[in-house]
Amino acid sequence: MNEGIALPAATVHRILLRYGLVRVEDRHRQALKRFERAHPNELWQMDFKSPRGWNKPVGPLSVIDDASRYVIALEGTWTTCAEAVQERLTAAFIECGLPDAMLMDHGTPWWNTKAAGGWSQLTVWLMKQDIRLHFCAIRHPQTQGKVERFHGALEMACRRRGLPCPELHQSWLDHFRNEYNNQRPHEALEMKTPASVWLKSQRPCQPNPLDWVYPVDAELHQLTAHGVLHLNGRRWPIRRTLGGEQVQLIRITQRIEVFYRHTLIREIDLSSHGSTAVEPWLENTEL
Repeated sequence: MNEGIALPAATVHRILLRYGLVRVEDRHRQALKRFERAHPNELWQMDFKSPRGWNKPVGPLSVIDDASRYVIALEGTWTTCAEAVQERLTAAFIECGLPDAMLMDHGTPWWNTKAAGGWSQLTVWLMKQDIRLHFCAIRHPQTQGKVERFHGALEMACRRRGLPCPELHQSWLDHFRNEYNNQRPHEALEMKTPASVWLKSQRPCQPNPLDWVYPVDAELHQLTAHGVLHLNGRRWPIRRTLGGEQVQLIRITQRIEVFYRHTLIREIDLSSHGSTAVEPWLENTEL
C-alpha cells in the first residue's frame, strides 16, 4: 500500500493464507447487497429443499436461473449422492445448455468439508464443463435468495394442495415446475412469466469434455492417482479429486503456482518446503 501498488483482494488473501493469518470464520464474507444477473444463463442457483413433509432423507433438488427465475430443474433425487445429482444435472444441461456460472452452498455433494478448498468429484466435473463456481457465505442463505424464495413457493404449494403418494412425487414436481415457469407472473419480471424471459443457453453440454488445452510452452505435470505432484525429489499433495489430471506449474523465484485448467489451486514455497491450498472461489466472489 505504501508503494502505491494495487493488489487484488484474492492475492492479498493468498498471502495471508501463506503465513497462517486467516481464521476459518474470516474466510467467507457476508452478503451485503442484493445481486441479479442481467441475462439468462449467466448464473444458476442450486440447492436442495428441506426434506420436511417429503418423508425422504433430503428434499427435491432445485436449479434456478438467476436473471429469469426460470426453474431449470426440479428433481427428486432424494439423496445427496454425487452420481445421482450429476445424472440429473447432465439431463438439465442437455435440455437447457450450460450456464456461465453456478452458485451453491457449502453442502454435499458439491462441497467436501474434508478436502482442501472444498473440492469434490462433482466440483471437478462441473469445472470440466467450463462452469465457474461460486459458493455462498457460510450461514448466509440470503446469498441464494432466489432459490430460497422458490422453495418458499414450493412449500406453500405443498401445504395447500398436499402431496400424492411417493410414486407420484416426481410427476407432482414436474407439474409445479411447468406452472411456475409458464403460468406464474413475477413482480420482479414486470409481471412476466419466467419462460417468457428465459432463453436456452447456446453453450452445449459436453458429456465427455475434451482435454484442457494449456499454452504451448506451459510446464505440465501429471498428478498421481492420489492427486500428488512429484517435483524436485519430493511428493507434494495437490488435490485427491484431481488424481491423474494434468496441472500447469508457473515458477516465480522460489515459489511455484499450480494451476488446474485456468484455476490457481496451490502455491508451493521451495524455500520453506511448504505449500498452501488456494480457494479458487475467492477469485470470483463479485456476484
